[in-house]
Amino acid sequence: MKSKQITRKETVSSIREFLITALIKAAGYSAILFVGMIFLFLLLESFPALREVELSNLLSSRWYPIEDYYGVLPLIGGTLIITIGATLIALPFGVGTAIYLSEIAPRWLRETLKPLVEVLGGLPSVVLGFLGMLILSPYLRIWLDIPTGLSAFAGAILLGGIAIPTVVTVAEDALDAVPKSYRDASLAIGATEWQTIWRVTLPAARSGVLTAVMLGIGRAIGETMTVMMVTGNAPILPTGLKDLFSPVRTMTATIAAEMGEVANSSTHYHVLFLIGIILFLISLAVNVAASAVVFRQKKSQERILS
Repeated sequence: MKSKQITRKETVSSIREFLITALIKAAGYSAILFVGMIFLFLLLESFPALREVELSNLLSSRWYPIEDYYGVLPLIGGTLIITIGATLIALPFGVGTAIYLSEIAPRWLRETLKPLVEVLGGLPSVVLGFLGMLILSPYLRIWLDIPTGLSAFAGAILLGGIAIPTVVTVAEDALDAVPKSYRDASLAIGATEWQTIWRVTLPAARSGVLTAVMLGIGRAIGETMTVMMVTGNAPILPTGLKDLFSPVRTMTATIAAEMGEVANSSTHYHVLFLIGIILFLISLAVNVAASAVVFRQKKSQERILS
């Protein structure tokens, strides 16, 4: 009798494990399926643009759809210059803050600052854009003595601020995951606290820190409302460092500003989807590059340990 009950329990347990495993696999495969469907939809909607618009027109430096000028280079250039600027801001401040919270700050201060950083990460982008228009842009115009504060520099500062909470949260978790024995061993052989952080803890958490930076870059690339409000929305091709202080326009802002008024199935409509697929491919390239670097580092660490 007992053996039958045990067999029944084992059967129920195996069925439960099978269902849970199947659900987890379905969730994983569905993520791949949804991304593939999004890519296919963008591809189908953007393909007519390649037939209706000449390649020389698409690769020109003028975006003025009313007169059939569909040059996407100013939009790509505006996106890249703002993203690079935001990365240069978010990388030192984000990683530095994560190191401070994980390695230096006392426990009571860490328990106060970490939730505050996470709250800052949840602020609506439209609120940050509104503050940028009212406070940051006028201040930059006066401080830098430029014609307008609505520029790529203002967008880079705000996007850097938006990306910092993401970088801090993920990087701080990666640093916390480094075993305490690493730090103790480094201090035991005479290394200072800073040497331990720079040469032991940070290299050990390199893959997690890199992931944090890539997530921050992805957040910056996909931001829409903030860059619409503070960058001036001028589709001008950046050609040098001086253009960092000039108005620009990003791909996300172009899609958000023009998709609602464009005629369905028009050339302009299909070109906007082409911009969307370019943005999709840029984000995919960033994620693939980050994954490749992390995978290579894990392989090298496995070889060292073996």
